[in-house]
Amino acid sequence: MIKVGLTGSIGTGKSTVSKIFQKLGAYVIDADKVVHRLLQDKKVKEEIKQVFGNDIFDSSGNIDRKKLAKIIFNNPEMKKKLEEILHPKVRQQIEHFIKEVYEKDKNAVIIAEIPLLIETGLYKNYDKVIVVYAPKDLQLKRLLNKGFSEEEALSRINSQMDIEEKLKYADIVIENTGSLKELEEKVKKVYEKLKQEAEEK
Repeated sequence: MIKVGLTGSIGTGKSTVSKIFQKLGAYVIDADKVVHRLLQDKKVKEEIKQVFGNDIFDSSGNIDRKKLAKIIFNNPEMKKKLEEILHPKVRQQIEHFIKEVYEKDKNAVIIAEIPLLIETGLYKNYDKVIVVYAPKDLQLKRLLNKGFSEEEALSRINSQMDIEEKLKYADIVIENTGSLKELEEKVKKVYEKLKQEAEEK
């Protein structure tokens, strides 16, 4: 088995890369999806309510993710509080996933897609770190195409660790600046190498 932490920054295409890995046969877990599920959990909602109050809940009693995002993007202290609630739980679920996969497939290539892999120090738990890279101007262009305003896009890009800084932690860099076909080729080569390593371990 080989455990791989996959990261990048907003607009670099890390989710596209993890989908390609999954198609090729890797076991993929996405930390954002884990968060999404946790935000629907009764106990977690209660913890968040105690910190953020009722304002971030909609009329059905669900967390309004847009309202929550707005608060945490503009308030580092609140962002930290939310992370203190969610990060340990996310880590636990990822570890559980890895354990389950290992029990059924000793030669597994496990990819954990974690946006804050480096910032949280979690990268130390993985055999390899993959950073999906695109330069800042391309990140911005992609976010504008997704419907973000320039101000929103820049605020999101700047709220994360600089992509150039993340490269220093990478064992493998997958550059995503061309077509989807080119990206698929790159990911395939990386996957074949990882598969070989997983089998040799």
